[in-house]
Amino acid sequence: MRRQHAVEIVLTRPVTRAELHRACRRVPLATNVDRTRLMAVCGAKSPGRALRSLRHELDRLLPIDVLTTHYPDASGQVLLNVAFTRAMHSSICQAATARGQKPADFVAQTVAGAVERAERARNRHLTKQLQDLLVHHAPEAVLACAARALLGHQRPPSGSSRAADEQRRSTAHTTP
Repeated sequence: MRRQHAVEIVLTRPVTRAELHRACRRVPLATNVDRTRLMAVCGAKSPGRALRSLRHELDRLLPIDVLTTHYPDASGQVLLNVAFTRAMHSSICQAATARGQKPADFVAQTVAGAVERAERARNRHLTKQLQDLLVHHAPEAVLACAARALLGHQRPPSGSSRAADEQRRSTAHTTP
C-alpha cells in the first residue's frame, strides 16, 4: 500500500529559479523564502523508499545536501538520506568496522551524538544568558517578560527555524 510521506529537501546552496522550475516539472515542490529548503509529498510504501525515490528523481536537478522525513515515524525517529562520496563512504565503513557496527548504525549514532551535543550547548548558552539576566533583574520581572514574549509569539528571527528543528529532532537513521 502506497502512503504519502512529507519529505524535506535541504540544499547545499539556494536553488535558482530555473533549477526549481525544472524540478517542479518532475515533482511538486514548496520552497522557503531563501530557496535553501524544499518540501515534497511523495507516495511510497515506506518513508525510506520515499527518500530514495526523491533522491533518484531530483539528484541531477537540484544541489541536494540531505533529504529527511518531515515527521517522525511510529518509533519517534526521523529518517535521513545523505549521499556520500566514495572516500567518505570508505572512511565511514572503516570507522564502523573498528567499532564493530554497521555503517548505517555508525552514522546514526554519530549524528544522534552531534544533535545531543548541540542541544546541550544551546541549553548551556540559554542558562548562561538567563543567569546574566537574573544578575540585573528580579526573577519575577524576567518571568513576566518571557511570558509576554511567548504569548505575543515574539521570537528572535533564528528562533522559528531552530524551534522547528528541535521539534523534529530525534535519533537519526540513514537510508541506503
